[in-house]
Amino acid sequence: MKTEILQQLKANIQKVMIGNEETLTMILTALTAGGHVLLEDVPGTGKTVMAKSLARSVSAKFGRIQFTPDLLPSDVTGLNYFDAKTGEFVFSEGPVFCNILLADEINRATPKTQSSLLECMAEHQVTVDGVTRPLEEPFLVIATQNPLETLGTFPLPEAQMDRFLMRLSMEELSPEKETELIRRFIREEPLEELGAVCEKSVLSELQRACRDVYVHKELMEYLVSVVQATRKHAKIENGVSPRGTLAYLRASQAYAMVQGRDYVVPEDLKAVAVPVLAHRISLQSGISDSRTARQVISDILQQVPVPTEDWRRNGL
Repeated sequence: MKTEILQQLKANIQKVMIGNEETLTMILTALTAGGHVLLEDVPGTGKTVMAKSLARSVSAKFGRIQFTPDLLPSDVTGLNYFDAKTGEFVFSEGPVFCNILLADEINRATPKTQSSLLECMAEHQVTVDGVTRPLEEPFLVIATQNPLETLGTFPLPEAQMDRFLMRLSMEELSPEKETELIRRFIREEPLEELGAVCEKSVLSELQRACRDVYVHKELMEYLVSVVQATRKHAKIENGVSPRGTLAYLRASQAYAMVQGRDYVVPEDLKAVAVPVLAHRISLQSGISDSRTARQVISDILQQVPVPTEDWRRNGL
């Protein structure tokens, strides 16, 4: 049943999205794990359409923030204002009070505004003027940024990057896929016609079920070995944090669910390693870029021995 829901979501989003099967699988993995996603790619590759397609596929409240240099933290979280009629201060909710939030071009906002999302993403709550208000579950942030254009942007700090479960890029379309894109959009706008196939309560159930996916003891040790290797690698200045270890575990469980299994296999850990770990490491000065970080994680996966075992619960 849970696998069927994920397949329905995938099929519905593919009514709009052409190609990008692996990216879509990873976004569904993050959704199942209850983690946030950073989509990093050049303009026009479908990042915003991907986020909107996911939001429309779920019967949930959708919020969007277009990040700009003049955006204030209160424009994200909301603020208290004085109501002259009642003579009291009233809280006006910001766009972050939703289930799925699209943070478009997040690196165009100032660090102060970027940091207003930290509490929301980590603790699913907002504190304004000393009052803490919980966000409704489920809560997912899909942020986008352009990795090439740096003028007028503010790089995300490590604390902010660590809040994202995955950093993903859109996939390049083959000539056949791009031709299919033209045929699909030449007369219609599929996104406008997209309907919901899943209730938000079902997402919460998926996220709870994700924690029950079985992970063999040897695979736990393998996961830790990969993380430990990031802290000893010659090209890495700062390795993956303990929060990253837990994110790696949860992502592997969610990926197994998306693949239709209730147990994790080594291929799950390998599949999610780069999108989960690469943005959590700091490389030595002079070699700091995302492509090198991804390659370093891939090299570590090649070096750490993979255990062999029957990974199902009690071998069943």
